[in-house]
Amino acid sequence: MQKPDFSKGQNGLLPAVIQDAVTGKVLMLGYMNEEALEKTKSSGKVTFYSRSKQRLWTKGESSSNYLYLVDISLDCDQDTFLIKVNPDGPTCHTGADTCWDEKNESIGFISELETVIEGRKNGDSEKSYVKSLFDKGINKIAQKVGEEAVEVVIEAKDDNEELFLNESADLLFHYLILLQAKGYKLQDVVRILEGRHR
Repeated sequence: MQKPDFSKGQNGLLPAVIQDAVTGKVLMLGYMNEEALEKTKSSGKVTFYSRSKQRLWTKGESSSNYLYLVDISLDCDQDTFLIKVNPDGPTCHTGADTCWDEKNESIGFISELETVIEGRKNGDSEKSYVKSLFDKGINKIAQKVGEEAVEVVIEAKDDNEELFLNESADLLFHYLILLQAKGYKLQDVVRILEGRHR
């Protein structure tokens, strides 16, 4: 990383955009001076300079919702940080995932697919396959996941990569339906995996 130019900031403070390293969602904006930057690097927990408290402030020091450092980069003018983190809990003091009251759940196209599934689940189209599965209940949905899992195992033993990938897509699709039938989304599973990884 290039050397930040703290002389460009007001009172030596530079803005720091905080982004979830996994989802890419912007979580908050804070300010850092040189001391806050060094403490962030040494502790692995994002530390800001609080303009209201007039002191260093580690996010999570009172809530335990820390922002664990993944990466720090500097913009082309050397006066704004992009800090990628793994958040431990909600970021905003209001309890929201972000300071813009957005859910921190994006998993690329999977998030779009989950939205489509949710729309069809709550829709009234008699032609919707997804709707028909939800109407048949949890047992039928779980059965479909089991069937698709067996088909993935069978195709894994053969050499037809196209069939294997197609069956894998079917399994994931039906698993997303099962998750929603149970009241969850894939991000809930990802959070468990992240917790195991730490």
